[in-house]
This record gives sequence, structure tokens and C-alpha cells, in this order.
Amino acid sequence: MTTTVIEGKWHTTAEVADMLGFGLSKTKMLVLTGEIRSVKVGRNRRIFPSWVDEYIQRVTTDTADVEGWAA
Repeated sequence: MTTTVIEGKWHTTAEVADMLGFGLSKTKMLVLTGEIRSVKVGRNRRIFPSWVDEYIQRVTTDTADVEGWAA
């Protein structure tokens, strides 16, 4: 018998909005435009924590590059 271990937890769009300190509408737009990756499960969107981390890394890198903070 094989056991599958699921690492991490899927987050809802509302949970991600709360984590990022964004409004729900802004977060839904980021998801719909693909800025934050997600998967549709039934009628709902789910987001892996690593996908939120990818978004944060991308926007902070972009900001640092624009403002001359890159090493």
C-alpha cells in the first residue's frame, strides 16, 4: 500500500488576501491575470503557499531592480 503525503496547505483567495494585506478584489485580479498562480477546484480557486512566495519574490525583485537596489 502506498501512502501519499500532501505537503503544505492549499489556501483560498481570501486567505491569500489576508496574508498579503491586500483586498479580496485585488487578490482575485492577481489570480485571474496569472500574477499569482492558482488551480481551480470545482467552483473555487486554491493557491499553494509556494505560489504566494513566488509572487512575493517576483514583485520584490522587480521593485529592487527598478529602484536600483539589486546587487
